[in-house]
Amino acid sequence: MKIIIIGAQAAGASAAAKAKRKDPNATIRIYEKSDIVSFGACGLPYFIGNHFQDENEMISRTPNQFAKDGIEIKTLHEVIAIDAKLKKITVKDLNTNNCFDDDYDKLLIAVGAAPIIPPLENHQLENIFTLRDIYDGLAIKNALTNPQNTNVIVIGAGYIGLEVTESLVALNKNVKLIQLDDRVLVDAFDPELTEIIEENLKQHCDLHLQERVQGFEGVQKVTHVITDKAKYAADIVIIATGVKPNSKVYKDLELETLSNGAIVIDSYGKTNIADIYAAGDCVALYHRVSQSMTYIPLATGANKLGKVVGDNLAGGNNQFPGTLGTSALRVFDIEAGRTGLTESQAIKSRIPYKTVIVKDKNHSNYVAGQTSVIAKLIYHAETRVLLGGQLAGGSGAALRTNSLATAIWANMKIDELAMMDFLYAPPFSRPWDILNIAGGIAK
Repeated sequence: MKIIIIGAQAAGASAAAKAKRKDPNATIRIYEKSDIVSFGACGLPYFIGNHFQDENEMISRTPNQFAKDGIEIKTLHEVIAIDAKLKKITVKDLNTNNCFDDDYDKLLIAVGAAPIIPPLENHQLENIFTLRDIYDGLAIKNALTNPQNTNVIVIGAGYIGLEVTESLVALNKNVKLIQLDDRVLVDAFDPELTEIIEENLKQHCDLHLQERVQGFEGVQKVTHVITDKAKYAADIVIIATGVKPNSKVYKDLELETLSNGAIVIDSYGKTNIADIYAAGDCVALYHRVSQSMTYIPLATGANKLGKVVGDNLAGGNNQFPGTLGTSALRVFDIEAGRTGLTESQAIKSRIPYKTVIVKDKNHSNYVAGQTSVIAKLIYHAETRVLLGGQLAGGSGAALRTNSLATAIWANMKIDELAMMDFLYAPPFSRPWDILNIAGGIAK
């Protein structure tokens, strides 16, 4: 068995390791366009914020470690074509620019995603960055060390944009956060939650909502950001407007994809082309609640699907059970988590639903650090089965999302939360947890 994997990050690396454990005799070769493998991009906002200094802490395994397990990784090798009929790929050695072919019995496409860069005027100016790989992080970190670079503008108020903003403020930079939509985290949280996050953001940075960036000014280096409302001085710009699948290598194949190029797979990780699998941030995942294929580029899904596909590449019959899109973030004094469907997503999915919103405290009043927390739960209007939920507030708010995700995964009804035996201890919670209360008052 000869397995070729395109991409050596979360999904590709997980798949390779699992496949080799499953079939030690399999030939496994990974082609990776960059010179970095097993890289965890989630650490980048904290790297530029000086939470840690060694960029290698974001790398979980090196090519030499893979080689010791019998897995061959060819870095700086870009797969430029796939011939599904002949079951071969064309590879460009970026060290020499020479091209060669390689054949496979089974192929895994795990090419990940790339930053979405809006077609803005002068976006090639120096000190305009995206934040996706280790070199982006190093370049931004280096630019931030210049004491003259005081004005930083972040474009995009999703997860990365908000996490980056927090790190920049901690570095005593003057930060503007510009968002095209009328609120932050528009795809992940409902307005009741984002309102709280926005109030906290405004205490720490200059938040601009419903403002469109039109371009940049500068000779060699960026000096200003131009929007539809004003012109702002900028020494550094970080574009965080989302990601899209790296579809270049497979766009000419007759693969089934979503409109954004995300590859549609079945529960085994198979595409609609024989012996070609896909995993990671280039694929659409089955959402357990909406029961539809959805683009949710998260490290959790990439790693888990990669492990499932690795087992199947080596002859297994394992299935990926789907995703809830469970995720969380911390923004200054607020932590927030979400899982399942938001209210707006329930509407788009045409699911009859109801909601319940509860505001409470995170733990007992006689323990220092008590803060407010809000929970919004969405449940089916007829069956009362939980569909989704979001929490935001002080310490403990985000991790409560895991309890909620477990309940949704198990198809529990909202009423069952009322008497759920959640822990109680004064430093962590109250006798009636906020999720108990939500379950008890849901109409």
